[in-house]
Amino acid sequence: MLFDIRTIVGSLLSIYGVVLLVTGLVHNTAAEQAKTGGWNVNLWSGIGLVVVGLAFIAWVLLRPVEELASTPPADPETPLDPEGIAPAK
Repeated sequence: MLFDIRTIVGSLLSIYGVVLLVTGLVHNTAAEQAKTGGWNVNLWSGIGLVVVGLAFIAWVLLRPVEELASTPPADPETPLDPEGIAPAK
């Protein structure tokens, strides 16, 4: 689960989102609001990134990766060919 790409992407998005949230809450000047038409862009993009990052983390926790078996289990009902390699046809 640690090296699943969803964990890495979700963690990075969440970290960047928290940084933008803090920046939006602490450093919201009138000059910056004038540039963006009165919107606190850092705050809103931070909220969006945190939500998407947490969705990725929830996806990892709710649908973990299942490891595939290296060889499929043998079906005792399927007869093998005389060499024992493949099912007989």
